[in-house]
Amino acid sequence: MNVRGARSVCLRTMAPSRVPLCALPTPLHRLPRASRDLGVDLWIKRDDLTGFAGGGNKGRKLDFLMADALEKKVEVIVSAGSTQSNYLRQLSCACMMFGVHCVAAAMRLPYDGKAGKPVGRDLSDGGNRVLDALFGLDMRVFPDGTFDENDVNAQGLVREFEAKGKKVMKLPTGGSTPLGAYGYYMAGQELEAQRKDPFDFVVTASSSGATHAGLGYFFHGHASTLIGVSCDPEPEMVDDLAEIAMGLDEIVGLGRKMTRNDFDFRLGYYGAGYGVPSDEGDAAMDYLMRTEGILLDPIYTGKAFAGLLDMVRKEEVTGKVLFWHTGGLPTLFATAHS
Repeated sequence: MNVRGARSVCLRTMAPSRVPLCALPTPLHRLPRASRDLGVDLWIKRDDLTGFAGGGNKGRKLDFLMADALEKKVEVIVSAGSTQSNYLRQLSCACMMFGVHCVAAAMRLPYDGKAGKPVGRDLSDGGNRVLDALFGLDMRVFPDGTFDENDVNAQGLVREFEAKGKKVMKLPTGGSTPLGAYGYYMAGQELEAQRKDPFDFVVTASSSGATHAGLGYFFHGHASTLIGVSCDPEPEMVDDLAEIAMGLDEIVGLGRKMTRNDFDFRLGYYGAGYGVPSDEGDAAMDYLMRTEGILLDPIYTGKAFAGLLDMVRKEEVTGKVLFWHTGGLPTLFATAHS
């Protein structure tokens, strides 16, 4: 799959404009009980506490994506995702704040065409959908299909609003553009300012790509090893990470020319597939809650933390370790559908 619309946002050759949606820096702290239990020096970066529209990693991307839309005097933003999308929740809130109409092509359980539709308990009602309604999201729900099919649905929504004479911007699933990834390149700088002594390993969830690509761009050539735990059964996503990083070269101007081999992308922890909780993820959520009182979500961070626990137990990850919590807590209140 190509980067989901990553080239729909114009790249810049200077520092991008920003609207400050998030409360930054987010907390960085040690996990003493889990560290003692696991035999590593385990820390957590709390992007579940970005403070915008229920928290989570998408706010950092929207700091820059919304600034771009406002500079271009966009009237309608069209995007796509699942009905429990954390990104659509935060995007719709940002649009509401600035008087931009937000419309989304949504599926209850979109999936990768090669992997097929996963079987399991996906999350349908409640959760993010409650907040979407509060934020005025114009969500158009289509029958389940592939991510590519949902992108076609979104293109149809673009045509609908352009036919009404509106200036429309289309953003991809997850806000995964080079401009969105720039928010996580800046997050890497934020981390470095908080802690000069580098971590041996940094582990984060990886899905539509901008978070992993932005952090990967920052950590390229760094003393820390960044590992992205995939929440999707899509091995080709590593090529998308490299494509987003190419766009970051144009924005940041460092000319790093990263390739797929520059990203540590782990595929062994997504369970049945995207949007479906896994037993291992549920167990990891329970572990962190019981040891540190920190909540994870079942679609992204639970699976990523399950990957971290497994890698620690296999001694693939050792020493000073950081888990980058990307949020997603509203899905804890979603209704399971099987």
